[in-house]
Amino acid sequence: MTVMVDAADRPMVELIDVSKQFGSLRVLREVNLTVRAHEVTCLIGPSGSGKTTMLRCVNCLERINSGLIFVDGELIGYRQESEHLRELKEKEVARQRASMGMVFQQFNLFPHMTVLQNIIEGPVRVVGIDPREASEEALGLLHKVGLGDRADSYPRQLSGGQQQRVAIARALAMRPKL
Repeated sequence: MTVMVDAADRPMVELIDVSKQFGSLRVLREVNLTVRAHEVTCLIGPSGSGKTTMLRCVNCLERINSGLIFVDGELIGYRQESEHLRELKEKEVARQRASMGMVFQQFNLFPHMTVLQNIIEGPVRVVGIDPREASEEALGLLHKVGLGDRADSYPRQLSGGQQQRVAIARALAMRPKL
């Protein structure tokens, strides 16, 4: 019997028994987590407790040692072949990663580009959005994060908090599902 799961009921993110270690250091130990679409979940813990590592695993920036990660019902980083898991090729992982937005602890803004140029770079070059459309959307995102007047500024002209908000706008400009 096949059970159909309504997309609205399917978890947006699901971790099943996920473990990750670096050498002998076990950072994640059989983590289980379910986050539904439109839910907000906060990861709270001391420095070094595995919060960023877990997010990097969800984004396939780190390979897990065991367990399964699903985003919107899709197995991340692997494909199921009968009873075995096979690692995806980098091109397939990049396709999965493109549907997820992440703001890094170091914002990685391009210093030689304006705020607007930083935000539209990905949508134009990676997604193929028309530069005018990407610019209009970027300006709207800048207004949402309270930086509508800083489109022509360079990262060095912004405070750390402002740079973080530019990085958030840049992540949202890619139209991620997660």
